[in-house]
Amino acid sequence: MTHATPAPETKSLNFLEEIMEADLQSGKHSGRICTRFPPEPNGYLHIGHAKSICINFGLAKKYGGGTNLRFDDTNPAKEDLEYVDSIREDVHWLGFEWTGEYYASDYFQLLYDYAEYLIQQGKAYVCDLSDEATKEYRGNFYQPGKESPYRQRSAAENLDLFRRMRAGEFADGAKVLRAKIDVQSPNMNLRDPLMYRIRRASHHRTGDAWLIYPMYDYAHGISDAIEGITHSICTLEFEDHKPLYDWFLEQDVDARFFQRPLPHQYEFARLNLTYTVMSKRRLLQLVQEKHVQGWDDPRMPTLCGLRRRGFTPEAIRAFAEKVGVAKRDMVADVGLLEHCIREDLEQRAPRTMAVLHPLKLVITNLAEDEVHWLELPNHGERPELGSRKVALTRELWIEQDDFREEAPKKWFRLAPGAEVRLKSACLVRCQEVVKDAAGQVVELHCTWDPQSLGGNAPDGRKVKGTLHWLSATHALQAEVRLYDRLFTTEDPMNVPAGGDWRDALNPHALEILVAARVDPGLAAAVPGTRLQFERLGYFCVDLDSKPDALVFNRTTGLKDSWAKIEAKG
Repeated sequence: MTHATPAPETKSLNFLEEIMEADLQSGKHSGRICTRFPPEPNGYLHIGHAKSICINFGLAKKYGGGTNLRFDDTNPAKEDLEYVDSIREDVHWLGFEWTGEYYASDYFQLLYDYAEYLIQQGKAYVCDLSDEATKEYRGNFYQPGKESPYRQRSAAENLDLFRRMRAGEFADGAKVLRAKIDVQSPNMNLRDPLMYRIRRASHHRTGDAWLIYPMYDYAHGISDAIEGITHSICTLEFEDHKPLYDWFLEQDVDARFFQRPLPHQYEFARLNLTYTVMSKRRLLQLVQEKHVQGWDDPRMPTLCGLRRRGFTPEAIRAFAEKVGVAKRDMVADVGLLEHCIREDLEQRAPRTMAVLHPLKLVITNLAEDEVHWLELPNHGERPELGSRKVALTRELWIEQDDFREEAPKKWFRLAPGAEVRLKSACLVRCQEVVKDAAGQVVELHCTWDPQSLGGNAPDGRKVKGTLHWLSATHALQAEVRLYDRLFTTEDPMNVPAGGDWRDALNPHALEILVAARVDPGLAAAVPGTRLQFERLGYFCVDLDSKPDALVFNRTTGLKDSWAKIEAKG
């Protein structure tokens, strides 16, 4: 009897992959794929941007193409070189390299020349309406717009006014340049949208050379066309802007400005995450109002905040892969993100012991100068990560939560008269509880079984409880920052009438422990080092840490509820 070899499992293509493969087969772009990631440098990138980065760079790499990093720097009042540098760093950290680095400001002259061309073609005009009047004339979703009283200016007059706008003859807000499309279009974006506004603000690259700046909807598609982008991939909120994207490019009827074929816009679902907000404006509020300690605060969903908390680029890329590419907006469970970092750190993070809430344990039948050195692996399944020496001494630290004077039923940790295992060390039995004047337990007196050195009883008796511990003589004091979710509700923006989204901020999102104890081998650990504190979770050495003042951030705990949910699914 012969057995058929099962066919290898093939992963189905997402809709963007299907489009690209079809375009490659048809030769639409001469076998070329070029995407772009175009952030505005007005804030730090967050986990939502990571998905877009992974999609744009990942697809281009898969199909042998390249990705441009282009900064959409058309609003100098809100942009800064600080953000440019942070964006570069974040994209690199995620593991991607761009084909070319560009700026919308590289194209200011061509954008201006094309605007003059549109004016000469009768496709754009200078408008004097105020912002308030412009909104009134545009109408709304239920009411069509009406023509601006300045819409019928001649091309010559519009060209003269536009040049005078550039020359600085008019005040900010006095005039704008608008596209002449359709003021009654059901698509609000086509109701004579703004192309240029006057803004006297120094630009981080062009200085004071320009007094007028293009709007995003005007500059974006044109920048794509200049660079020869084949697939302009963006999030769903730009779907209604696509007709405008195409309209601006299609007015170049004689191909004077842009190479063919023209780029095409494709939209995918943006990433939203439970227990956080993803709006740059609201994240900026959190920073400015000092609800957090900065853009890289480990409670923030920014990439620099996640990096400082101990997340790895591999975990974030895995998260983006699991979330997938869809056509409908969705909200990802933050538990999935936590699951991805646990999966990654489970394989790579060395193990060590730390005690966050120390309680003194004295082994009374161990001499004061007696030291037993134990050789413990840094990772049970990764021998290449080496080992460490741990001192077993008379005085130890254990966790306060590992002792109960009045133990509940099925309590397997330490209690008066109970015997437990000190992980990888020995068995100890609690004989005496020492309290201070206030009645607080401050010290436990225990005896050990010298025959159990290594962690197991020689007579085979069963001991269910296992505690982590440290030598009080050798351990180092450290500050440990326990981070939790930034908000108390899954959707902070779903606020009751009269409420405010900031009311949902979690007052317990950060707990600082200043008297924790850690293994002395961590004295030289550099910022960014990731570890598993056994029985406690995954931690990272913080940027504030110094050899004489160690600081650790909790990345995530060991409990993984998402893995259980996934298994049931």
